Amino acid sequence: MNHLMETYKRLPVAFTQGSGCWLQDADGKRYLDALTGIAVCGLGHAHPAVTKAISDQASSLLHTSNLYELPLQSKLADRLCELSGMDRVFFANSGAEANEAAIKIARLHGHQKGQSRPATIVVDGSFHGRTMATLTATGNRKVQAGFEPLLSGFVRAPFNDLQAIRQIADNTNEVCALFVEPVLGEGGIVIPDDEYLPGLRKICDDNGWLLMLDEVQTGNGRTGAYFAYQHTDILPDVVTTAKGLGNGVPIGACLARGEAATTFQPGNHGSTFGGNPLACAAAIAVLDTLEKDGLIQRAAELGDRIVDGLRENLKGNNMVRTIRGKGLMIAVELEEPCGELVVEALQAGILINVAQDNVVRLLPALTMTDKEADELVSRVSALIQG
Repeated sequence: MNHLMETYKRLPVAFTQGSGCWLQDADGKRYLDALTGIAVCGLGHAHPAVTKAISDQASSLLHTSNLYELPLQSKLADRLCELSGMDRVFFANSGAEANEAAIKIARLHGHQKGQSRPATIVVDGSFHGRTMATLTATGNRKVQAGFEPLLSGFVRAPFNDLQAIRQIADNTNEVCALFVEPVLGEGGIVIPDDEYLPGLRKICDDNGWLLMLDEVQTGNGRTGAYFAYQHTDILPDVVTTAKGLGNGVPIGACLARGEAATTFQPGNHGSTFGGNPLACAAAIAVLDTLEKDGLIQRAAELGDRIVDGLRENLKGNNMVRTIRGKGLMIAVELEEPCGELVVEALQAGILINVAQDNVVRLLPALTMTDKEADELVSRVSALIQG
């Protein structure tokens, strides 16, 4: 009997070790990892700097409590605020938890402004997590089905549609915040128009709303900037991140500036494990490595190389609708559903993902070599060409 709850439809493979962009199964077969645990292991597997940080910290102190001072937590908060332009950080254990913190900041901020039923605008195609609040905020009816009643306090709009947001502003005075991914991740690597984020910033400013960005997947250098909003000249009021921040060690962060940064007071929110010494040590090692090795710029270069290679190899293929990317968030959108490619890829020794039924999603490590990037292009192209 399998005693695990059936929350995952697992593929028939178990990996025993990893190194860089490669994983190995129990039979010794090697796999090129183009998914990195869904944008988690941005430095690849078993990165020596992260391994050392974890080992050193585990030998001295794993956990005390947020009832006490945690110097590594303060050090990591300083680094993240310097990178982001934010003022303060709340540490959690996952992206969903970081997003829960953002939603709570928005609601508490709304009440503090005198709103009796503060609402947050969210967009179609988004994914924010599987807790009740983040599930409700997610713009995907399929993952919400069966969990009704969903929470109140959310207003929905199409993604990449500024006019829809303006219409909401014209018709309600209960909105307190707008929460959006800069690039839809689970939604299929959907990249908005260049004017979208600046337009949202202006609408939020004009209406006194908080602009909150979910950078759980886009953050930590993946798009070729530390945060995806840094491709523009705007600053959000709240930004969340997780995934690549710990390179496999669970950690999430909700960053805020201005009034949003001082909304929480003692007793408003908390976490037993959030920002523990082990997670913070791993995250600091990640930030050090991203900077020392120039991996954020490398993500932009690798992304261009992979997208250009895929476009060259697949040009004229009638099955391919479009190939797009932002740094190392890369999508090959096909004309028909292609879920079977995940298993075929596994058999061919490469790990990929399919989003929205017809989008091959690639999220490789920022440490990938040119040779490995070219091999990724070759294997994915062959997979799609059949």
